[in-house]
Amino acid sequence: MVGRKLGRIAAAASIAAAFSVSAYAQGTVRIGGLATLDGPFVVLGQEAFRAMELALEEANYTAGGRKIEWIKESSDGRPDVALTKARKLIEQDKVDILIGPMSGGEGLAIKEYAKSVPTRTFVNGFSAAQETTLVSPASNFFRFSTDGAQWQAGLGTFAYDTKRYRNVAVVAGDYSFGYTQVLGFMTEFCAKGGKVIEKIWVPMGTKDFSSSIARIPAKADAVYVMLGGADAVNFLTQYDQSGASQPLIAGSNVVDQTVLSSKGPFQRRLVGIPSAHMVADEIDTQVYRDYVAKYKKRFPNALSSPSAPYYGYYVATKAVLAALNQVNGDLSGDQAKFRQALAAVKLDTAYGPVRLDENRQAIANIYVTEVARRADGSLYNRPLKVIPSVNQTLGQPRDAFVARGVPSRDNPSCP
Repeated sequence: MVGRKLGRIAAAASIAAAFSVSAYAQGTVRIGGLATLDGPFVVLGQEAFRAMELALEEANYTAGGRKIEWIKESSDGRPDVALTKARKLIEQDKVDILIGPMSGGEGLAIKEYAKSVPTRTFVNGFSAAQETTLVSPASNFFRFSTDGAQWQAGLGTFAYDTKRYRNVAVVAGDYSFGYTQVLGFMTEFCAKGGKVIEKIWVPMGTKDFSSSIARIPAKADAVYVMLGGADAVNFLTQYDQSGASQPLIAGSNVVDQTVLSSKGPFQRRLVGIPSAHMVADEIDTQVYRDYVAKYKKRFPNALSSPSAPYYGYYVATKAVLAALNQVNGDLSGDQAKFRQALAAVKLDTAYGPVRLDENRQAIANIYVTEVARRADGSLYNRPLKVIPSVNQTLGQPRDAFVARGVPSRDNPSCP
């Protein structure tokens, strides 16, 4: 009798195990998307979700033999809000993988949260603070887009050698991404012998830039500006209205398509402004033309070219899908196989090859650009030079680079 009962228990366990395997094979993968649909970066967030949507549609919402369920949440660029929304996606919505966030401070908060949830995988969307992956990285946090310092590769040299600027003032966002971009620009500009004679830090969401513009020293040859979204549009509008004549050097987001597609008299001042980013427009390759054509066909009322936030979320989603296909959708064992496959993903993108370093941070091409005008009157970033395979330490030894400390208001400074 005991033997028969044990046999029934074993048979039931066998059936349960078989059902579990079958359910796993047929079950869905839940992917969370976190971007900004509130605050100054609304347009960036819209681009982020367009990117995820198209990437998932191209895969027919399937990867590794499993259906994908996409769950979206919106932040506003603030770390505390991003953390709350990430917690909801992971703890309430039970997503397996989270793609996001948008802004630098948000990324730092999500990186720390990821450490407390080792059974889930986090893939950066567009946040670009350097220390997110350079300092105390989370083993389950991946970034397939380059950071804000990498984005500035080549720009400091171009400003010094080609534009002949020697003394530059800085107007930048007073948060982690702003510090990261300024470090990237200054690393080259100061090494060439240039001087940053004034740093003017402004809070995210600033509406009135008049006092910041008034502080720009008259002896500055040019003004390096690092702002994004509505902040960039507001600054450019007020700078134009002020009658200021000093030329601008643009941080990456200042002349991104989310800004260049905005309307206003300030546009007349943008042609010729140099910048650098992980993206550029009008690249003469078939893969780039196909990338733009897909974007325009799917989103005919969006921007004139895919933006940098779009690219960041697109490659992040593509990388996740590639890794899921590689492991046949297997997220067992606390996603260990999946994360191993994700770390090894190499992408051939519209802007060149992307691979990850030992901290799961992207190594990729950077483009030095200048704003130009198309025949139809729209503005775009014309590529001037490609800086290939830029790593996170900007070609310097890792130990020496890390020893410089994290970017801040005062770090770096020109010697």
